Amino acid sequence: MQHTINAKELRSTLPTIVERVRRGEHFTVLYRSRPAFRIVPVEAEEENFLPLQQDSLYGAESVGTSTDGLSAEEHDTFLYGSGSL
Repeated sequence: MQHTINAKELRSTLPTIVERVRRGEHFTVLYRSRPAFRIVPVEAEEENFLPLQQDSLYGAESVGTSTDGLSAEEHDTFLYGSGSL
């Protein structure tokens, strides 16, 4: 089963998430309201996943505002380098 959580929830519930992944659940983790990475069981087969660019959440509009005055695009460039999308 696929779930979406944010980074804050991941940090606060990591032991629980690890147990759920061991039981076969999959998680997409959002960072700054955008998909950052997936957590899947080690045994998960790669063909069960769409390429990132086909994921409906990838490149979605941000839903929050930044307190540092930078845009979502500027955060992406800082985190992932130029040409992240």
